[in-house]
Amino acid sequence: MSPASAFPSSSACPTLAPTSSTTNGSTAAPFALASVEDALADFAKGDFLVVVDDEDRENEGDLIIAAEKITPEKMAWLIRHSSGYICICLPAERLNELDIKMMCEDNQDRNKTAYTVTCDYKHGTSTGISAHDRALTALKLADSTSKADDFNRPGHMVPLRAVAGGVLKRRGHTEASVDLCVLSGLAPAGIICELVKPDDPMGSMARQADCFAFARTWGIKMISIEQLEAYRKAKNL
Repeated sequence: MSPASAFPSSSACPTLAPTSSTTNGSTAAPFALASVEDALADFAKGDFLVVVDDEDRENEGDLIIAAEKITPEKMAWLIRHSSGYICICLPAERLNELDIKMMCEDNQDRNKTAYTVTCDYKHGTSTGISAHDRALTALKLADSTSKADDFNRPGHMVPLRAVAGGVLKRRGHTEASVDLCVLSGLAPAGIICELVKPDDPMGSMARQADCFAFARTWGIKMISIEQLEAYRKAKNL
């Protein structure tokens, strides 16, 4: 199989072109959070979602997409609009299958984000850093037929270990991304990266109002981790 044919057959993504010229600070009507049901419908098709967490936690919004739906074009778009530190969230069982170990034993991260050793897919990639290479690595990490020796360590994709139980146990973007995949009937592997303010020369992180403006401009549905938690509890999922 050629590297190009490894990706989903259609790389079209409605979020790759802005749907409005609205920017932060405009007088546009307030943006409403989407329903979880509507967000899941778009997510299952391969669209990005903006997912925000609590204002008293990270107070950040992440762009999230299912790893099995990633393409080089979508990865390039994600890199362009985010911090560029692309992570892929996987259950502990999958990381164990691939022999991807924790980055360090003493996790001192404030929110205990479970970073693991970075990796690159060995076949059909070059340096590993391009949008194509990172997309292929993510796609293959999500592919249940991939084996541990298909990946070089270290690399340029950052796997994160999701807590079992998802957002019901830890209200983080890591767990939210895996929950979104599972609820959409997709492989439990979610790609996440933090949104940044588009016109800030310092590259500051986007906060809720910035995320609303971005979602409106690009026609992306936006939900919160709190919504996702409530949805799972209501549906007993």
